[in-house]
Amino acid sequence: MEALQEHTILFTGLKDGSHGFDYKLGAAFFKACGDEEFLGGDVEVHIDLDKNSHLLVATIHVEGHVDMLCDHCNAPMHQRVQGDQRQIFKLTGEEETDEDELVGLDPHAHEVNLTHYIYECITLHLPIRHIHPAGECDPAVTDALEQVMVNHEPDPRWAKLNELKKNKGA
Repeated sequence: MEALQEHTILFTGLKDGSHGFDYKLGAAFFKACGDEEFLGGDVEVHIDLDKNSHLLVATIHVEGHVDMLCDHCNAPMHQRVQGDQRQIFKLTGEEETDEDELVGLDPHAHEVNLTHYIYECITLHLPIRHIHPAGECDPAVTDALEQVMVNHEPDPRWAKLNELKKNKGA
């Protein structure tokens, strides 16, 4: 994911305490993602950055929709997204850590770019399957899928094996 300059926060000029940042993500953000699944979207992001001398704690909240193709009918759709993610930046210079939400920054750093973490928050809060609500899929595709679906009777040997399994347990 390409780091976008508008998501860079210069934290050295900020006083210790809580600071809020708001972003509106549109087509430019989703194009910069390079994720072929995303066709666009409209997502509002609020970042609450809590700063002290050793840590930056960013709480990222995303809410809106991402444009993508339906997994069932392959038609464009709006997939709702809403969620929160916390990211902690430690000003120690230690890059290695076992915790996913803890990132080490150089103690002389004066800014942090949150583009990757915003993208991560969006992708983690999208459902695995992207499907229109019931009845909203392309009717022509739904009809074609129903025509090619094969309904077959299960192999009767499985029923016999299940009976043996039940009798053995009794």
